[in-house]
Amino acid sequence: MMAATGCIVLATACQQAPGTLPHAEYATMKVATADKELTEHYSASIRGQQDIDIYPQVSGTIQRLCIQEGEKVRRGQVLFVIDQVPYKAALATATANVKAAKAALRTAELNYNSSKELRAQNVISEVNLQTVENAYYSAQAQVAQAEAQELNARNNLSYTEVKAPCDGVAGALPYRVGALVGPSLPQPLTTVSDNSTMFVYFSMTENQLLAYTREHGSMEEAVKSLPEVELQLNDQTLYGTKGRIESISGVIDRQTGTVTARAAFDNAGRLLHSGASGTLLVPSVYKNCIVIPQEATVRMQDKTLVYKVVDGKAVSTLIEVASLNDGREYVVLSGLQPGEEIVAKGAGLVREGAQVK
Repeated sequence: MMAATGCIVLATACQQAPGTLPHAEYATMKVATADKELTEHYSASIRGQQDIDIYPQVSGTIQRLCIQEGEKVRRGQVLFVIDQVPYKAALATATANVKAAKAALRTAELNYNSSKELRAQNVISEVNLQTVENAYYSAQAQVAQAEAQELNARNNLSYTEVKAPCDGVAGALPYRVGALVGPSLPQPLTTVSDNSTMFVYFSMTENQLLAYTREHGSMEEAVKSLPEVELQLNDQTLYGTKGRIESISGVIDRQTGTVTARAAFDNAGRLLHSGASGTLLVPSVYKNCIVIPQEATVRMQDKTLVYKVVDGKAVSTLIEVASLNDGREYVVLSGLQPGEEIVAKGAGLVREGAQVK
């Protein structure tokens, strides 16, 4: 019985022509062009248009808090009042010194004018006139100095009212009434965040930067041409308003090999907060491109190939695909032409030259 089976196998092998591969059935497809949109995801940090730390410019105890944490503030609004008593006294002293200096100046001016007449009559010497003239100029300088001190005292008094430098939202208030504060505080009185427009910062790789620059000719043109972007918040929901990428840094971080880019989002509803994080969704639109299933490709190290069907046989062909993909399809940049037929599924099982039907 075993001998008979061996004869059947031998006879079958002898009937197959040498150098030919058996036929196999594969799903094939005609290559065609279409539009394809892919989305890149970037980890992002959210910052206000301006996050300004508020420090006092003079020292003293806080007499009054004029805001609450998280309150909306307007530019020029008083946030804190520092004890004004010593600064009012300093201003009064400076104002009095100005008056005294001006009185001394008028006296010096009278002496100078009188001395000029006496010198004209040769009653006094030239040295005496020069001495009186110098005293007059010194009195002028004393007035200027006193006025500068008065201005400084007036400014210091105004600094006791700490005001908001911009419209925004007040942050935490670590110091309360009675706390001694000054310009060298370890942390600010508060932070005013201008969050009418929010900036979303993310990083792009050097290769992405080069690709954008080559595609559009310059980084400025690339920024103008980029489509609107979306923001996925930390709770995985999409922010309701789309934004635009406004700038891409031209300096590559040596440690990370990335550049920092910034997108801007309108924040009329005040849903976005400075210091939050999210994911920026950047679409890439390919027009009239060739799109093929990933199952139609074979990856070998850094190369990608497909099997064209030429005269009923599988012929391997190297192609170039876009680095961005959706996990199901590839955008083909080169290596295929519309109308060509390829194996669409199971390319990893195809052998070079196999008969395809």
